Amino acid sequence: MSADVLAAATVRSGAYAVVKRGFDVAAALLLILLTAPLLALSCAAVWLLSGRPLFHRRRVVGRGGRSFDAFKVRTMVADADRVVLQHSELRDAQAGSRKLERDPRVTAVGRVLRRCSLDELPQLVNVVRGEMSLVGPRMLTAEELLAWGPAARVVLGVRPGITGLWQVSGRQKLSRDDRVRLDADYVRRMSLGLDMWILLRTVPVVLSGRGAL
Repeated sequence: MSADVLAAATVRSGAYAVVKRGFDVAAALLLILLTAPLLALSCAAVWLLSGRPLFHRRRVVGRGGRSFDAFKVRTMVADADRVVLQHSELRDAQAGSRKLERDPRVTAVGRVLRRCSLDELPQLVNVVRGEMSLVGPRMLTAEELLAWGPAARVVLGVRPGITGLWQVSGRQKLSRDDRVRLDADYVRRMSLGLDMWILLRTVPVVLSGRGAL
């Protein structure tokens, strides 16, 4: 990984960092209010069609290597870990940091929520808490970071984002190498202009459901 990419990942100060954080908090709070009815309907659908729990906590690694729980509406069966042990294809997919076209762990209502990205609405709370940003590299688990190689140091230099450059460039249809490249490219070029462009591109991508699994 080039030195300029690493420097961009580890040194974020000045006006950009202040404005980015202020925008994150203000926009996340507004979105929490605006999307509260959608979140309530999503949780009601999960409860009626899949039972409890309603939410899933995904343990991920954030800026500076600090771990935190990223919140999501539950889209998988309650015993998803047991299902992984029973499917070699799932184990291979996890090892390669990729998702299956038809993951047997995902519930029927979960597929709808994922397609519309409604399952990620609770991560707005992570943004307010300072663990995530609206725009940034994709959050990764400790296991996934091992497969990221030298690029892991780059993505750990900034807060992970709810959306990002690779999410608006193909989402889960991209290979792991493409995701690593795009995340590193974002960190190298991150600016308010790029952040606004990604946020604007996120809207049609989410509405179309392209690349969602």
